[in-house]
Amino acid sequence: MERGRIGIIFDCDGTLLDSMTVWRELESELARRAGVELSKEDVDTLTTLTIPECAAFFHGRFGLGASDADVAGMIDAFMMEFYAERAEERPGALAFVEQLAERGVRMSVASSSPKAYLEAGLARCGFARHLDAIVSVDEAGASKREPAVWDLARTIMGTPRATTWGMEDSVYAVRTLRAAGYRTLGIYDCDVSGTHEELREACDHVVCTFAELDADEFLTWNEPPV
Repeated sequence: MERGRIGIIFDCDGTLLDSMTVWRELESELARRAGVELSKEDVDTLTTLTIPECAAFFHGRFGLGASDADVAGMIDAFMMEFYAERAEERPGALAFVEQLAERGVRMSVASSSPKAYLEAGLARCGFARHLDAIVSVDEAGASKREPAVWDLARTIMGTPRATTWGMEDSVYAVRTLRAAGYRTLGIYDCDVSGTHEELREACDHVVCTFAELDADEFLTWNEPPV
């Protein structure tokens, strides 16, 4: 198969960047400011929310800040500092991306995080130069409960849906991808995003680390069966 027709749309947090802990830090910080303790159900809900939805959650449920916009401002200041100054790649992620780039695979990022965060973190860690697009759910107008953000990234890459992969650590996102007809590659990060067993059941392929991935082997997954 022509390699330029193969695409992979990476998630950012917990997939390319080792950043899921900062989202948990943020939730804990917002809970501390609100004077509350988050339940497991609260954390499960927050995992699926966009930034505006998260701000509305903390303001509406716990009364944090003067408005949703006020809480969104708290989130923005906290997260921009992280992505610009502290973000790190997941071990081996950049090497895998570089291997794919050398082989002509089209690549992009689709994330629930705001584009400014993505651009800062992906540039800091060396990914940005290899990507055709960096797309946020804000641009797509829908969360990852719908396929719009991946569709937008794929359109920019110009790859067919049947040979375009979504690489995710979140089970709910993988399920959206599968239902929309994308190929799926799961990478385990933490049980908050989904257990390894849940990912294995939901994905075409699943790994725990980038050390388990090889660009040439990935290319064979796109070849039609003999």
